[in-house]
Amino acid sequence: MLVPVVLSGGAGTRLWPVSRAGQPKPFMTLPDGESLLQKTYRRAAGLAGSGEIVTVTHRDYYFQSRDHWHAAVGTGQPAHFILEPCSRNTAPAIAAAALAIASRHGDQSIVLIMPADHLIADAAAFEQAVTQACNLAEQGYLVTFGLEPQSAETGFGYIQAAAGLAGQGWAMVRRFVEKPDRDTAQAFVSSGEYLWNCGIFCATASTLLSELQVHAPELLAEVKRCVDLSPTLAAPALVQQELNGAHFSQCADISIDYALLEHSTKVAVVRASFDWSDIGSWPAVAALMPPDSANNRVLGDVLLVDSQRNLVHGDSRLIATLGVEDLLIVDTADAVLVAHANRAQDVRVLVDQLKATAHEAHLIHRTVQRPWGNYTVLEQDQGFKIKRVVVRPGAALSLQSHRLRSEHWVVVQGQARVISGDTECVLERNQSTYIAAGQRHRLANPGESDLVLIEVQSGDYLEEDDIVRYDDDYGRDA
Repeated sequence: MLVPVVLSGGAGTRLWPVSRAGQPKPFMTLPDGESLLQKTYRRAAGLAGSGEIVTVTHRDYYFQSRDHWHAAVGTGQPAHFILEPCSRNTAPAIAAAALAIASRHGDQSIVLIMPADHLIADAAAFEQAVTQACNLAEQGYLVTFGLEPQSAETGFGYIQAAAGLAGQGWAMVRRFVEKPDRDTAQAFVSSGEYLWNCGIFCATASTLLSELQVHAPELLAEVKRCVDLSPTLAAPALVQQELNGAHFSQCADISIDYALLEHSTKVAVVRASFDWSDIGSWPAVAALMPPDSANNRVLGDVLLVDSQRNLVHGDSRLIATLGVEDLLIVDTADAVLVAHANRAQDVRVLVDQLKATAHEAHLIHRTVQRPWGNYTVLEQDQGFKIKRVVVRPGAALSLQSHRLRSEHWVVVQGQARVISGDTECVLERNQSTYIAAGQRHRLANPGESDLVLIEVQSGDYLEEDDIVRYDDDYGRDA
C-alpha cells in the first residue's frame, strides 16, 4: 500500500506579508485561486493505490488543513491528521508518521513524503517518478527525487549522484549539499553529476524505521514513546492523533536529511522530469502570472504607468505605480512590502526584525482564521477594539467568559443564537446584545448562511488570551 504523507506548516518567511506564522505558506492562495495545500492533497489523492492520506501539521493548523482537505478532495477519501504540539523539524514528524502507518497498514507499506508547499503541474510525470521510486523502495532503498538543475540556484539543496544515473534514470547518492554559494552551484550544474533536491522521498515503513534505529536511535525511541502516549480519535474517513506535548517537545529539532539521509548507505535518487517549484519567494509567485507588454506581473486592482518588470500583488485596494522598475510590491490589509526585485531572497530579514520587536505582523493577519469562521480587526485604540466576526452555518464559538473586557454584538447578516448567563435568545439582522465582563456566554449560527456581526470590545485589556473556556466543540483549552 502506498500512503502519502503531507508535511504542512513551513512559515515561508520570504513570502511575507502574505505568508505568516499564523497563516503559513501552504495556505497561501495562488493566482489561480487554489492553495498549495489543496494542490498537494489533490496530487496525493490521484496516486494509484493511495487510500488513506496522512497529514502532519501543527495542532493550530488542524481546522484550516481539514477545510483545505475537504475543498480539494471532498469527504470520501480517508484522512489521518497527526498534530504536533510544537515544531520539531521534519525528522520527528516523519518518524511519527512512519510509526503510525506501520501500525495501521503494516510495515511494508510505502511511505511517500510530500511537502505541502510544492507546486507540480505535470501530474503524469510525477506519477511516473513515484512508480519508479516505489519499485526501488520495495527493494529496501530510501529513495529521493532529484531534478535536472535549470540554473545555478543558491536557495536549493543539491544531490550528487553516483554513476549510472544517465542510463537507468536512478543512482545511489554520494552526498547532499545544502544551499551552496553561487560559484559552487555553477560548478555543480556544469558537472552534470548534481540534481536539485526537491524534498520528496519514499521508503517502506520498515526500511525507514530500521534506518532510523541505526542512525538516530534516540530520536526514534523518543518519538515512539510519544506516539504510544498519544490517543487516536477515529471517525468514518477521519483519524486524528494529537502527539503528547511533554514527550514531543523532548524530541531533537532536526531535519530528516541531517538525521538520516546524509548517513544512510541505502539512499538512492530518481531523476525526475516533472516541473517543480517550492514557491519559496515572490519571483516564484510572479512566474505563475502572465506578463504584460512591459513585463509587469500583477494580481488585484493595479494601475501601472511607465513602469517595467514589477511584481504588484494587491489585496483589495487600488495600487498605482508611476515610473518605477524592478520592484516587488505586495499589499495586504495591515502591511505593505516594497522591495527591489534583486532583494527577494532577503525578505526574511524583515520578518526576523518584526519577530525581534514582537510586532504581531510577523504572526497573524488582520483577518484571523478560527475553526468556526474568522474575525477581522477593523479598528483598535486604547480601551476599545472593533471586529467583524463571521461564523459558519452550524458552527459555534466556545462557552466562555472574559475577565477584563465587555462585548457588544450587532448582527449585520444572518441569525445569531446567543447564550448569556442563564438566558438564550436568537438575534436577527440589526439586533444587538451586550455581554458584561465575567459573564459566561456563547455565540452560534443556527442558520444556513454565514452569520456576520460587528463586535465592539471595551476594557483595559483586549488581547485574545483574556478568555476562560468552559466548553468547546473543537477541543481547545483556554
